[in-house]
Amino acid sequence: MERPQREIRAAYGPSTITVYQAYPPELGLPAARDGRFPAAWKRDRMTWIKPSFLWMMYRCGWATKPGQETVLAVEITRDGFEWALRNACLSSYVRGLHAGPDAWRSELKRSPARVQWDPERDLRSRPLPYRSLQLGLSGEAVPRYADEWTVSVRDVTPLARTIREHLAAGDPDAAHRLLPEERPYPAADGLLAHLHS
Repeated sequence: MERPQREIRAAYGPSTITVYQAYPPELGLPAARDGRFPAAWKRDRMTWIKPSFLWMMYRCGWATKPGQETVLAVEITRDGFEWALRNACLSSYVRGLHAGPDAWRSELKRSPARVQWDPERDLRSRPLPYRSLQLGLSGEAVPRYADEWTVSVRDVTPLARTIREHLAAGDPDAAHRLLPEERPYPAADGLLAHLHS
C-alpha cells in the first residue's frame, strides 16, 4: 500500500503521543530521571520534537553525535500536540499555500510552532520517498510542552544502541523487531490542511 507523501506516523495511545529528542547527558539524564526537563534546559529557544524514531536516529546518529548522546522518548498529551499543530506555520514559504512571502513571514513570526516535512528514513538512515514531521516549538509553546503537555520522559538510548549493534552485526531483522510501533496518526479534518506544502 502506498503511503501518503506527508503523514504523521507515531507511537500513540488514546490520550498521549510519543515524540523524540536528543540531548547531551547533562540534560538528558536528569530529564529521564525526574520525568521533567531540568532547570538548565533553555526555555527561550526553539525545541524540535520528532514523532519518528528512525528520523531521530538519523538526526542523532544513533546517539553518537556530540551533544546528542542521550535520546529521550517524551510522552506528551495529544491535546497539546494538536494545539501545536493548529498553531503552527510551515518553516518555509510555499507558493499557492501562502498569500505571499510577506504574509508567510508574518505568520511565521507570530506562530509558536513550525513544521518541517523531511524525508523519512529507513533502518540504514537512507531517505524514503515519503516525509516525516518535525515540529519546532517556540514562545508560549515551550513552557506548555515542558510544564503542561509532558506526561513522562524515558531514556531510550540503550534501545538505540542495541538496534545499532544488531545492524552492525548484520541482523536487520532483529533490529527491526525492536523498533517502536508507529502508526498513522489520526489527524482530524483540517488539522494539517495549512501544513501541506
